[in-house]
Amino acid sequence: MAFLVEADRLKSVLRATTLADGSRRENSGEHSWHLALYAMVLAGEAGPGVSIDRVVRMLILHDLVEIDVGDVPIHSSEGAAHGSAEVLAAERAAAERIFGLLPDPQGAEFRALWEEFEAAQTPDAVFAKSLDRVQPVMQNLASGGGTWVTYGVTAEQLEARVGVKVARGAPGLWEWVRERTRGYFRSAS
Repeated sequence: MAFLVEADRLKSVLRATTLADGSRRENSGEHSWHLALYAMVLAGEAGPGVSIDRVVRMLILHDLVEIDVGDVPIHSSEGAAHGSAEVLAAERAAAERIFGLLPDPQGAEFRALWEEFEAAQTPDAVFAKSLDRVQPVMQNLASGGGTWVTYGVTAEQLEARVGVKVARGAPGLWEWVRERTRGYFRSAS
């Protein structure tokens, strides 16, 4: 029960990305729920052998570390950089603490799913990571550019920081999304 109460704190972690209607910033609990729905709806985009049930489990757990670390936007240049050694160490410590609230073997199982997602080497994790990257893109498209405007994101940055990961796990999805982002960046430049 302590883990479930602690997990509720994810709803208070605000992300850089706004809701699709641009009315407010999304919280990390909403993001995790939305990603689980993405996995279910876009299951047909997954590669061979991907278990959507495992993907959903990873996506529900993947951002729990933000309870301690906060959201580190992929395009932000403020504070510790996304993927930096400092952020990765803080996330590992958070995973240890948060998943440690569960009894073994459940805590170890959840931690292993989180680590698998972070490593993005298995087919399940590669697909999960691609959805984690594409969802904010869709939110930005729906809100007229959203955080792309805030962070001065270029089409080249989007391709390098996001597109490569999405294309790795869902190439057809990235093709479709890329076409829509090109239209935005052409009109915005």
